[in-house]
Amino acid sequence: MMEFFEMGGYAVYVWSAFGLTTLVLVANVIFARHLLKRTKLQITGQIRREKRIGTTNK
Repeated sequence: MMEFFEMGGYAVYVWSAFGLTTLVLVANVIFARHLLKRTKLQITGQIRREKRIGTTNK
């Protein structure tokens, strides 16, 4: 089992690459969720403003 984790002497490179890839993927998911939430709030605010403007013009 230790041979597997040592990766033939390249464990530092292999596991750091796996770790960095995982970090980037997790950061991508977190950023996408944040962006989606912010966009939804912006759209909701714009709809509310348009409704207010529409009711004052009648």
